[in-house]
Amino acid sequence: MQRPPSLTEKTRHARKLLREALKRHGPDRVAVAFTGGKDSTLALFLWRRTLASSGTAPLALNLDTGVKFPEVLDFRDQLARTWGVRLHIARPQGTRAPVGTAACCKERKIEPLLAAIKALGITLLVTGLRADEHPSRSTLSFLEQCAGHSRLHPLLAFSEMDVWAAIQEHALPWAAPYERGYRSLGCVPCTDLPRTGGDERSGRAPHKEAIMDDLRALGYF
Repeated sequence: MQRPPSLTEKTRHARKLLREALKRHGPDRVAVAFTGGKDSTLALFLWRRTLASSGTAPLALNLDTGVKFPEVLDFRDQLARTWGVRLHIARPQGTRAPVGTAACCKERKIEPLLAAIKALGITLLVTGLRADEHPSRSTLSFLEQCAGHSRLHPLLAFSEMDVWAAIQEHALPWAAPYERGYRSLGCVPCTDLPRTGGDERSGRAPHKEAIMDDLRALGYF
């Protein structure tokens, strides 16, 4: 029986994918989808390392839906300053509250994301998605083709514990809600503490989790 890859091997593979992405797309057409969560923080860290020899600051694309945890927004801004990140914040156009989960995600996340990718000329979006976090992500490939751009998921083979181990290994910071027991961070109305004995996303709104495949088809990550 073949042994599963170690964290070192997974990290080595992730960095290889990012080096190939740099060669293919260049430093200015790649952005990291930076949510302020643990996974995207690690993805941003690895991309920043990849760019170190190029002298180019990493570009991070953040979606501010208007209903994010204030501490996560503070963490986002502080990390961008500390790491010298070019932070682009995309916000929804309207101010009204959409009715229904699908409409809310579409107007507050998907449409601003796709508009920002187009406006910035991004050809590759690097995410912190992991195959084990949700069934809709279990069949993803490391490289995904989307309308008008590609998406790279260098942490796809990582587990939740892998991410925390890498964060500890590299002494990376994390957002304050994790200190209160949150394991997966989204918008405040759709995020709660995980259930006792539940999985990583058991605190996320079940009505949203149920339509994740539909949301991904629209451009969600």
